[in-house]
Amino acid sequence: MPRTQKPTNGRTRRSGRRSPLASVALIAIGLLFTGGAYAMISTSTATAQTETASQQTVSEGEKLFAANCATCHGLSADGTGTGPSLIGVGAASVDFQVGTGRMPMQANGPQAIVKPVQFTEEQTAALVAYVASLAPGPAIPEAEYLDAEGDAAAGAELFRINCAMCHNVAGAGGALTEGKYAPALDGVTPQHIYEAMITGPQNMPVFNDMNVSPEDKRDIITYLKYIENNPSPGGFALGSLGPVSEGLFLWIFGLGAIVALTVWITAKSN
Repeated sequence: MPRTQKPTNGRTRRSGRRSPLASVALIAIGLLFTGGAYAMISTSTATAQTETASQQTVSEGEKLFAANCATCHGLSADGTGTGPSLIGVGAASVDFQVGTGRMPMQANGPQAIVKPVQFTEEQTAALVAYVASLAPGPAIPEAEYLDAEGDAAAGAELFRINCAMCHNVAGAGGALTEGKYAPALDGVTPQHIYEAMITGPQNMPVFNDMNVSPEDKRDIITYLKYIENNPSPGGFALGSLGPVSEGLFLWIFGLGAIVALTVWITAKSN
């Protein structure tokens, strides 16, 4: 019988077969590289689309500004003799003024009055984006501070300390000097209340985060929404204007009833 030749140097010859684990590893590496490449391409595409949409919104806002606001605020939003500069006022200021109908102003006066909103939500967002692109400023508040789910008692105390001297303790508003006034806060959205606090529209002071924290602003909003949604426990609120309206009610109806009763008794005796 022929002898089988043994391998030299005492080493066994490899069979040449590939381990099953090697195939699995190659497939896993391929999938990893494919997924990573797809994620990078998708992210780049989404970023490009977002930047394009953002630039498109700013351009649309610039056109709306030139057509509706530039007469008073200037083509570059740097102000004129009839309107202040808007550079640096931020997104929150524009959203408040335009979103409440105060701007564009109907006529020059001591302060801008609330009137029906003249722009759609998309147009307002475009104006906000354009003015915000000019310079940094207060941004639109985050939704977590607008849910009116804070501490109403703490908010009531903060409101009495910082706001009640103008807006009344019940947020019913009040008169100021030279034809100006603090508006009633009933029916105002939480977002606009927050924006008013951080931008200080008209004669209102600015309450930045160093003065009143975002959590405190949330508590104030909670208090205002609480008294808005709960009726007066004492009965007819008389506009929540305090002793002035209450005294007037007593003079007109109380004394009027006494006079009427006196006349009736006198006529009856005659």
